[in-house]
Amino acid sequence: MKIFDIIFLENTVLDWLISAGTACAILFFIIVLRRIILRKAQRLAEKTNTKIDDLFVDILKDLKKITMLVIAVYGGSKVLVLHPKASSAIEILLILISLLQTGIWGNRIISFFITNILTKRDIAAGENKSIQSIFRLVGRILLWSVILLLALDNLGVNITTLIAGLGIGGIAVALALQNILGDLFASLSILLDRPFETGDFIIVGEYMGTVEHVGLKTTRLRSLSGEENVFSNTDLIQSRIRNYKRMSERRIVFLIDVVYQTPYDKLCNIPAIIKEIIDAQKLARFDRAHFKNFADSSLKYEVVYYVSSPDYNTYMDIQQNINLEIFKRFQHEQIEFAYPTRTVFMASNSDSKADNQ
Repeated sequence: MKIFDIIFLENTVLDWLISAGTACAILFFIIVLRRIILRKAQRLAEKTNTKIDDLFVDILKDLKKITMLVIAVYGGSKVLVLHPKASSAIEILLILISLLQTGIWGNRIISFFITNILTKRDIAAGENKSIQSIFRLVGRILLWSVILLLALDNLGVNITTLIAGLGIGGIAVALALQNILGDLFASLSILLDRPFETGDFIIVGEYMGTVEHVGLKTTRLRSLSGEENVFSNTDLIQSRIRNYKRMSERRIVFLIDVVYQTPYDKLCNIPAIIKEIIDAQKLARFDRAHFKNFADSSLKYEVVYYVSSPDYNTYMDIQQNINLEIFKRFQHEQIEFAYPTRTVFMASNSDSKADNQ
């Protein structure tokens, strides 16, 4: 009896050798074909500006050795006559490895599209990373949940009952984590709707400051006095936010009080003086100046102008220059500023005697 005719596990030694040779040939063919395609794809990717070919190159690189080996073993097993359980085990192994490989490729595709879609938006670098991390987390959870359910289904688990149980358990988990999940979705809402961005100066209720970081749960503001204010994202989207960074220009209203003793011709000349001063300032646009009303101890003028910059320091510099120039011009024109005063008229002694008589 020849050695090749010896039967081992219902197959001759020759059959086992043919099976091993077939598996090796399949593995060699997959490796060589992968290298050839990868080399050509890399050359093509270097010549083009599109990123789809880069994705194709990354997918080829992500083809795992265990996947190629299992495919080769499955192909070699087709030459043999195997027990139904052994054949079924190899098929299940192939399916599980294929699902694992699909998950790896799916994760690569999700990251690619999330990164490339968000980089086209005008989003700050820190916020971009936060948005990408949220979408990657959600995408990976959904992807691997589907992969796990398919794997369990192929292992003979009744996934219908499992999904029903997971649904009830998911409701319980969602109720327990509703505050955390609320902040997570609030963060996603802020990063997508963008009511403010990193670097914006905002006012939330009685708090104000510059946005330093938008996180998954909280947003941090640096106040003018230096301390850091931390807000829950849920609280922020439920609040009224005033964003001063989004202003195209700033409207300024201020009052000037002059004394009642100011001559009529000088009162008429005050709006022209103020207009001349404001027009001389860069980034300032005069709107109006009017004699508004008669106050208890002064004559009030209301002045309105615009600053074509949202920056607060720029506005304060312009306002300071205007105040100094108004003070200088009023001194030159001998126009006196008013301040709260009260004049008391006293009767003379002769008048008092006359009254007594």
